[in-house]
Amino acid sequence: MQPIYILSLIAIYFCMLLLIAYFTGKNDTNETFFKANKKSPWYIVTFGMIGASLSGVTFISVPGWVQSSQFSYMQIVIGYLFGYFVIAYLLIPIYYKLQITSIYEFLKQRFGTTSHKTGALFFFISRVIVASFRLFLVASVLQYYIFDSWNIPFEITVILSVILIWSYTFKGGIKTIVWTDTFQTLFMLFAVCATIYIILSKLNWTISDVFASSEFQKYSQIIFLDDFNDKKHLIKSFLGGMFIAIAMTGLDQDMMQKNLTCKNIKEAQWNVISLGFVLILVNFVFLALGALLFIYAEKFGIEIPIINGSVKTDLLYPEIALNGDLGITIGIVFILGLIAAAYSSADSALTSLTTSYCIDILDIENREKPQQKSIRKKVHIAISILLILVIVSFRYVLEDNIISSLLQIVSYTYGPLLGLFAFGIFTKHAIKDDYVWIIALLSVITSYFLNKYSIQILSGYVFGYELLIINGIITFIGLYLIRKPTK
Repeated sequence: MQPIYILSLIAIYFCMLLLIAYFTGKNDTNETFFKANKKSPWYIVTFGMIGASLSGVTFISVPGWVQSSQFSYMQIVIGYLFGYFVIAYLLIPIYYKLQITSIYEFLKQRFGTTSHKTGALFFFISRVIVASFRLFLVASVLQYYIFDSWNIPFEITVILSVILIWSYTFKGGIKTIVWTDTFQTLFMLFAVCATIYIILSKLNWTISDVFASSEFQKYSQIIFLDDFNDKKHLIKSFLGGMFIAIAMTGLDQDMMQKNLTCKNIKEAQWNVISLGFVLILVNFVFLALGALLFIYAEKFGIEIPIINGSVKTDLLYPEIALNGDLGITIGIVFILGLIAAAYSSADSALTSLTTSYCIDILDIENREKPQQKSIRKKVHIAISILLILVIVSFRYVLEDNIISSLLQIVSYTYGPLLGLFAFGIFTKHAIKDDYVWIIALLSVITSYFLNKYSIQILSGYVFGYELLIINGIITFIGLYLIRKPTK
C-alpha cells in the first residue's frame, strides 16, 4: 500500500474527528471540559471505553504476544472482570457521594494535602508513561511503513501525531472524548473483524475450521497451572489482572473521568460492569486474530520484521496488512483500526492529565473564574509537549514486547495508589500526611529491587503482574507505620 494512500486515509479520518469536536466543543467551559456537564448516556460511555481500554497496544501487541504467551492473556482479562465489580460497587459510590471532579480529591478529604498531591503525581507519572507507550507503538508503525520512505525523522512523526490529538480535544475536553471514543471504537472493532474475515477467506477456512485446526491449537492454550514460578500461572495472572483493573481503571482519573460524566451512580455502575463482560469477548477476538496472523505467516512464508537486531512480533499485523498480498482493502482496514485504537486512548489521556494537573496540582477551582480557562489551555499545551518528549525517548530504550513492558511498568507506578486508596477506604486511621510521599517512593523502590532479585531472594520465584499487589501492600504497611496515635 503506497504511503500517500495511508496518509490520505489518516487525513480524512482526522477531519471526521474534528467535525465531532466542532459540535461537542461549542460550549468551551471548564464544566464541559472536565465533566461533560454530567449528561453522558452510560451506554455511549461504555462503548467508547472499549477503545480507550484496549488502545493501539491491544490492536497490535496482543496479537503479537500470542507467539510467546499463547492465550494466557485471557487469564488476566478474566481477572479484569472481577476488578470491575470492585470498582462498580466499592469505588464509584464513594466518588459520586463526594461529588468530586478528580478522584484524588478523595485522598485530600481522607488524609490531607500531601496525600492528595502524592496520589495525583503518581497518576500523572503513570498515565504519561501509559499514554506514551501507546502512542509510541502507533508512531513506530507509521514511521516504519510511511515516513521512513520519505526520510522524515521519527520526532516529526510524533509531533504531528500529538498535534492532531490536541487539535480536537482542546475545547470540548471530556465531552468531545466521550463521542470521539465511540466513533473510534466502532472503527477498531470493525477493523479486527474485517481482518479475520479476509484472512479466513485467504486460508479457505470457516470459523469452525479455525478451532478444529492443529495450527490454532498450538497457540490457543488459555490456562497455565504447571509452574507457579512462571509469570503466566493462572493464580498470578488472575490476581494481577484483577488489581490492574482496579488500579488502572478504578484509581485512574483517565478512566474514571468518563464514568463521572454519567448522570448517576446506577448508570456509572452499569457502564463498568458491561465493560468488563464485553472486554472478555473482545480480547478473545484479538488473540484469535493473533493466532491467525502467525498461521498465515507460516503458510505463506512471511517473516516477522526485525528492527535493530530485535524480532518485533508487534509488527507482524501491520506487515501482513500493508506488505502482504491480501489486497488494498485490508490495508485500509488496518490503518483505520490502528488510528482508532491508538487515539481513542491517547486523547482521553491528554484530557485527564490536563484535568488532574489543573484540579489536583494547581487547584484552579479556587482561583478567579477568568483565570481558569486560560490556565487549563496552557496546561493542555504543556502536557502535549511532555508526551512528545517521552514518546521520542522510548524509541531508544524499549526492547520488549510493548504490552509486556506496559504491564510491568504499571506494577510499579500504580502500586502506591492502590495502597493509599485501600488504606483510606478500609481503615479509619489518620496518618502523618507529610510523610506519605516518602512511603510511596520507598514502596516503588522496594518493589523494583524485590522484582529484580526475586530469583536469588525467593529461590527461583519470578514475579508476574501480582507485583502490583505486593507494591500496594508495601504502601499499606508503610501508611500503618505512620498512623497517628488514637486518642
